[in-house]
Amino acid sequence: MVIAHKTLLATEVLVVITMVMIMARPSVQHTVHVTNKLRDRILIVHCQSKDDDLKAHAVPVGESFRWSFELNAFGGTLFWCKLAVQDKRLVFTAFDHYGHSAVYWYVRDDGVYGKDKLINDVFFKAAWRRVWPRQLTS
Repeated sequence: MVIAHKTLLATEVLVVITMVMIMARPSVQHTVHVTNKLRDRILIVHCQSKDDDLKAHAVPVGESFRWSFELNAFGGTLFWCKLAVQDKRLVFTAFDHYGHSAVYWYVRDDGVYGKDKLINDVFFKAAWRRVWPRQLTS
C-alpha cells in the first residue's frame, strides 16, 4: 500500500512538472499570409482551425489576408483554407505544426504556392479545381 501511494504521488508530481513546463515556455506568435497574385480577380479566402473560424474575406489583387496565433499548448495546431474565385475552388493546409508549414502563400492563376519564412524556395502546393455550375451553390 505504501509503495502504491508513493508511485501515485510520483506520477502526480511528474504531471504537475510537465504542465508547468508547457505553460512556462515562451509564447511565439506565428503569422500566416495569403496573398492574391491573380491577374484580375478578387479572391475569397476562408481559413479555420478546429477552434477558430476566421470567416470568409474578399481579398483584392495584390492584397493579403493574414492572421496571427500561438501554437496550441499541447501541439497539433492546424489551419486550413478554402479559396474561391469565380468557378474554381481550392482547399489546402495553411499551417500544420507537425508538418512542413509555409507562412507565406501566394495564390496565382494556376494554384497556390508556399514559401517558408526560413527557406527562400517557393513550392507549388495545390491546383485549382473547376466547379460545375450546380456545385457552386452547395
